[in-house]
Amino acid sequence: MIGRRLMLAAPAMLAIRPAYAALPVPPGGRLAFHILRKGSTIGEHTETFQQSGTTLIVSVLVEIAIGIGPVKFFRYKNSATVRWEAEQVVSIDAETNDDGTPQRMSARRDSSGLVVEGSKAVRYVAPPRSLPGTHWNRAMLDAPFINTEDGRLMHPTVTLAGTEKVAVTGGTVDAQHFALRGDANLDTFYDLTPAWVGLRFTAKDGSEIRYLRA
Repeated sequence: MIGRRLMLAAPAMLAIRPAYAALPVPPGGRLAFHILRKGSTIGEHTETFQQSGTTLIVSVLVEIAIGIGPVKFFRYKNSATVRWEAEQVVSIDAETNDDGTPQRMSARRDSSGLVVEGSKAVRYVAPPRSLPGTHWNRAMLDAPFINTEDGRLMHPTVTLAGTEKVAVTGGTVDAQHFALRGDANLDTFYDLTPAWVGLRFTAKDGSEIRYLRA
């Protein structure tokens, strides 16, 4: 069993690589997932990546709508912008509308570290290796991660549950399965590059939500 601090990096190689070489920025600068419930698509999760010099800006948008025809009885939207300098997060800004309940969070790096606050988080300095919970970077599992809905610092137990085939649009890929349990309960999947290729969790109504990479 592997705990939260998963030693999968190769420090000697990282030292000689250029900026972003250790970050799994996808080819083409975009990730997209269909969000499925009971076999139907209920939303989309997209992440776009813009690089300029030493700056990387990651923009995240998650939109979900559940209903019958034009009548929607549940809506969710999360938008987040994360700014990196080289391989360090320097700012996060995010807003969420969870079926009419607004949430927010922000973070700024100063001499004390990455300072976070949010609608459910009193101002705090995140632990040195903490990353936003935007999923694309598998290193978020190596330390407590920052909830980009409300700013809370999440401390789940992370277990490598094995390697399995994960469905993506057009086929399957071999992926490592990480199970998160505790204050975050979900299963997330990364291929061996390691790129994010899937997510699965149980919704409040007990239904299974699954991400299908487009």
